[in-house]
Parts: sequence; C-alpha cells; structure tokens
Amino acid sequence: MSRPRSVPQIPPNRWSLSNRGTAFAFRGGTAGLMLDPRRILVLAAVALLALSTGAAVASPAKSKPAAAAPVAPPPPPAEPLPRPKIYLFRGAMGPIFSTGMDRLGEKLTKAGFSADVYEFTICRWIGDRAISSYKETPAPIVLIGHSMGGLCSVVISEMAAKENIPISLVIAIDPAHATGDVPLNVERFINIFLSDSVLGGGDVVAVPGYRGHYASYDLKENSRVSHINIEKSDDIHRQIVEMVTQLPRIPAQAQGDAVPLRYLVPANTLVELWDSGVRVPVRRGDTMESIAAANRVPLWSIAQSNSLAENATLTPGQSIVVPRHLTPPEPTAALATPPPPARR
Repeated sequence: MSRPRSVPQIPPNRWSLSNRGTAFAFRGGTAGLMLDPRRILVLAAVALLALSTGAAVASPAKSKPAAAAPVAPPPPPAEPLPRPKIYLFRGAMGPIFSTGMDRLGEKLTKAGFSADVYEFTICRWIGDRAISSYKETPAPIVLIGHSMGGLCSVVISEMAAKENIPISLVIAIDPAHATGDVPLNVERFINIFLSDSVLGGGDVVAVPGYRGHYASYDLKENSRVSHINIEKSDDIHRQIVEMVTQLPRIPAQAQGDAVPLRYLVPANTLVELWDSGVRVPVRRGDTMESIAAANRVPLWSIAQSNSLAENATLTPGQSIVVPRHLTPPEPTAALATPPPPARR
C-alpha cells in the first residue's frame, strides 16, 4: 500500500490574515493575487450559468438617452393679401358735377389704397390698363363711378369678363339709364340711385344666372338727395372705405348663399351699404322686430326684403331674408334733425 502524499505546508511567513478580516492574501512569487472568497463564489456561479445556457456574459451596457423628437420648424408667415386697386370715374362735366369722386379718392388714398380718379371719356383706355395691370400683378379690382362714370364701371367689368378676370366690387352712384347689366364676373355690386332722375336713374340689374352679391338702393323718396350731390355723402364715403378695407379679408362664400337685395329707402334715412341678403330660419318666439334687432338692421329692411308688413306674424321654420354687412356698421342717425323733446 502506497503512503499518502503529504500536503505541503505554507510557511507562516508566506501567508497572513488581512486587517479587513475577509480577504486572504496569498503571496506567491512576484505576482500577488488578492481574492475575496465571496467574489469567487459569485464568479463561479456566473460561469456555470453561462456554460449551461451558452450565453455570453457581458457587463450591462449603459442605456443611451432617448433622442429628442425633432421640432417642426415654424410655418412661414402668411403672405399679405394684395390690396385692391381702385378706379374711380366722374360723370359728364365731372370736374364740376362729380367732385365727390375726387374727395372719395383722397380718402381712399389716405387709407393706403391705390386710388385714381378718371374721366368717363377715357373709359375703355383705362379698362385696358386695368386688365394689363391685373395680368402682371393680380390684385382685387374695385370700380366706382358716378353718373356716366357708373356706366363706365360696368363697361370695364364687361371688358374684364372677356378676359376671365374677376372684378371684386363695383359701386355705381346714380348711373346713366343706358348702363348695362352686371356681368357674371362681378363678385359684388352696389347701386345707389334715384329712379326718378333724368341725368342718372339707372336701375341696374344683373344678367340671368348671376350668383354674386347684389344690393340696390333707390333714394327717390329722399328730397334732400339729387343727382349732383348723391356722390358727395361723407357717410357713404366712410362706408365705402370700410368695405374696401375689409374686402381682402372676407372668405369666399358658397354659390347661391347670397340673396339679392332691392330697397326703396324711406325718406330721411341714411343708406346702409349691405353686402347682400342671407336666409335665416325663424325660431319659436321670433318676431319681425326681434329678428331686426338681433341682426342690427332696421325693421323696414326686413319687411321690404320679404315683402311683409312690419308687424307680420312669423311661423317657426319659416325662411326670412336678412340684409348683411361686409363689416358691421357704426350706429347711424337719420338724415333729418330729430324734433326737440316735448315740454311737460
């Protein structure tokens, strides 16, 4: 029987217990190896796990911060809408009888618009210039004319229609009787006239199939208005400047939405330049007066728009035509001076 081999003993001077009480220091040769018994057990367990699964053991990777979502660039600023180009036309002997056109042109220019005043005698030449200008730099066209100048405004509209060019607004002020019908390319037409006038009196209507905005005002009952002062009203000038200012900001409206308006304006009443009419349904409890108040229009306008008496009874669901403004008007007063209050 062989004798068992003796286990070599480490001399006392080759090992020692560290002062931490947990790590044994083995100094063998020139390289010192320091191992914690607990660390050895952990490493062994990990190694066995790797061998059994075949997985590679790697130190956990540090998670990368999530990339920030890209910030969408701000939308480019909206291009400013082109300002309308305005052409005003005097009537016969315009420098004497149509001076209101010059005053209106000055007010529009002061408001920042391109507004020029012309004689009606060069109507077609100005029309050709307006059409060429639009083709080079499209901008809304506004035509305003008094007497024969009103006729000229419709003539230029007809010229533009042949070139498929829209006319944003035409305002005829007591145009001549010979004035033609409003063509289809006119988006908005307003006629302010005196049906009993000899020098003017043009009751202008639109061609069949017209779908734009139309409003007609007959002022024959107003004894203070005549053919030679109808274009000089400061109140009408103010409303025209407001309309032209709002014109580029008005969104397109569906075809057939606008209802034409025709009024015989009561005596001593200021003209309110409505854009056209719109149909509204009658609700339970509505009256002619309440609808007028809710829409900030005079009662007579509701009555005339619907061929009804001012005290007519309404039925829920009934359709009523109400005049509407391109922009809400400022409160106005009657032309006539109100009578003094009665003494008590």
